[in-house]
Amino acid sequence: MDAVRLIGVGRRALATSQDAPDIMREAWQAQALAQAIGSRLALLGPPELRGDARALTEAGTRGSGGSVIPVVGAGGIRAAQLTELGDVYEALRDLGTLLGDVGIALVAVASASFEEGAYWQCMEAIDAADESRDRALEILRRLPDWDSRPSRTDPAPGSDSAA
Repeated sequence: MDAVRLIGVGRRALATSQDAPDIMREAWQAQALAQAIGSRLALLGPPELRGDARALTEAGTRGSGGSVIPVVGAGGIRAAQLTELGDVYEALRDLGTLLGDVGIALVAVASASFEEGAYWQCMEAIDAADESRDRALEILRRLPDWDSRPSRTDPAPGSDSAA
């Protein structure tokens, strides 16, 4: 499955998460996906971005590993289904959005947590998601074909709103 589709699955799963364990599990899944995308870019991406891609891999590892690994569930680790990056620009943009959503969801979990250990686990997960998001957006900013892409505010070709 390509990265954009996997990220979409993750965003939908996060949106339907009902409790703290589900949200933590989805945060872990998003970090595993960041790790997988970073690894793929480090191997196959433009040479000038491979260092940044390795940094994304390391940031994803930080948030998807450790001593507390959630029970993944029947669907398994989504990142293992990554077969291709597809549109790298779209994948990195969507990954940044997913990681931002994860951070927001984790803030809500941390705010509602009455247990100190769970609170600090959320804080670490927020920090990891934020770092992964920063790494993904830095790669996106530096993509070689960045200038050739239309901005999101440009009207589509043939659109009536073109002035």
